[in-house]
Amino acid sequence: MNPHTGSNFDSFLEEEGILEEVSVRARKRLLAMQLGDLMEEAEMSKARLAEKLHASSDQVDQLLDPDNTSITLDTLERVARALGKRLRVEFA
Repeated sequence: MNPHTGSNFDSFLEEEGILEEVSVRARKRLLAMQLGDLMEEAEMSKARLAEKLHASSDQVDQLLDPDNTSITLDTLERVARALGKRLRVEFA
């Protein structure tokens, strides 16, 4: 008999001790996809974004890397401004 029958996926991840890690990685993947979409919408290359951020292209690559979860609010705010957007952070 399956011990996880009837439980939800979050419960399974929590039991495995990886819920927080998986959640953080999923949010970063979503953020990286959103940034890519915003750049495409603004017709902005990685090189141009790096220039606007006074950053290197490697740093922009890190922003767009779905597995790199070390991004600060300050960086997100600067990226939002560079793309003509506002950053909104909320707790759910």
